[in-house]
Amino acid sequence: MKNKLSIVLLFSFFLIAPGGLHAQQADSTAHNSVPGSDTVKSKPEKDCKQQAIGDLFKKKEKAPKPPKKFMALILPNISSNPSNGFVLGVGGTFGWYMGPKENTRVSSAPFTLAVTSKKQLISFVKSNIFTKEDKFFLQGDWRFYLYSQPTYGLGTNAPDTANLPNNFHWDGQGGSTDSVSFPMKYNYLKFSEIVNRKIVENFYVGIGYHFDYYYSIDDEKLRLNPDTLLTPHYVYSRKFNYDTTQYMMSGLSANVVFDSRDNQANPYKGIYANINYRYNFKFLGSDKDASELWTEFRTYVGLSKKRARHMIAFWVFGDFNLTGNLPYMTLPALGGDQRARSGRGYVNGRFRGKNLVYGEVEWRFPISPCSQILGGVIFVNATTTDNPARDVALFQYVKPAVGFGLRVMINKYFRTNINLDFAIGSKSQGFYFSGQETF
Repeated sequence: MKNKLSIVLLFSFFLIAPGGLHAQQADSTAHNSVPGSDTVKSKPEKDCKQQAIGDLFKKKEKAPKPPKKFMALILPNISSNPSNGFVLGVGGTFGWYMGPKENTRVSSAPFTLAVTSKKQLISFVKSNIFTKEDKFFLQGDWRFYLYSQPTYGLGTNAPDTANLPNNFHWDGQGGSTDSVSFPMKYNYLKFSEIVNRKIVENFYVGIGYHFDYYYSIDDEKLRLNPDTLLTPHYVYSRKFNYDTTQYMMSGLSANVVFDSRDNQANPYKGIYANINYRYNFKFLGSDKDASELWTEFRTYVGLSKKRARHMIAFWVFGDFNLTGNLPYMTLPALGGDQRARSGRGYVNGRFRGKNLVYGEVEWRFPISPCSQILGGVIFVNATTTDNPARDVALFQYVKPAVGFGLRVMINKYFRTNINLDFAIGSKSQGFYFSGQETF
């Protein structure tokens, strides 16, 4: 427990440290100009304001219409990957204001509904809602899957021989199969809702209820006799007395949120920090008592006074199983964030452990110099998980990934992009298509 507490305290320090570092960097940039920077005097430019792709087909208006309070981006989800087969459905995001735009932030709700040739159903809505004058901040995550996903065991080093083919992902969904994975089929029902109340400007505290139910679990490679072949899911579940075909978690959480972002779907500046302590109680329906701590930090550092879209974004989070033992599929894993967007370059669930730490840095920049309709990103991320049963510690093995992407501005008022990314990890790679920024 002391070692675990030390890890949590050390990670908390890294959450706090970047804020001061970035502030110093931004202040230094403001007072020092270099050749070619935005502070160098140049000839007057034409009025270069952020535009969306629809502006290319509109006639110039003398008096532009005021932006609407509601936006819907709905796109076809037509793709193919080894885990899902052929995928057909719809996805996108909704955006709206629940109060005056002058004192209320934009709310958003990404969603997907799709079926696959492997008889899978993928459906989710992941909402972040600000009520009038930002008095309440509601975080929701509702999912229902008839799904399959490979697992590889616990720890960032398990297994180290995987060689995964190309994948296509829609908002984190999609994956791959290979000879060293352990494919699993299951049904999954999730309901998570957190209600945060504003205490002072940008600072919220709240409580939440969380329900996770895995059932009809089919551990496809498991063979008990003859020719016994035990899988990581079976070994872990039997060790901690979990049913290998179904399990449930039901618990309450205490939450602290600091959010100074100017737009939560596509921020240009600000800080987001979140601490979530969840306890799963048997009297609420959990198979066992267990607790989990989630800590997260994001910040956005501008690189240009004239181009707000030109920035570097930072994201780091940690997921720690503090007490008890969580069911195997609910252990901290890559893609365990609310939007299931962490770990581009790897399939969701590729790395799993009792504890997990993840970090990502992304350079975002406009490609079209004036309209800024087209943008690009270059990113790098890294993941580490542990496995106490094999004496594998956090940071003993770290798996990186790098990638790049294209952004097309669809709605300039809500800052909604169509995102296309390609990422390469360790013996793994993937394409990603989504309707909202990764973080």
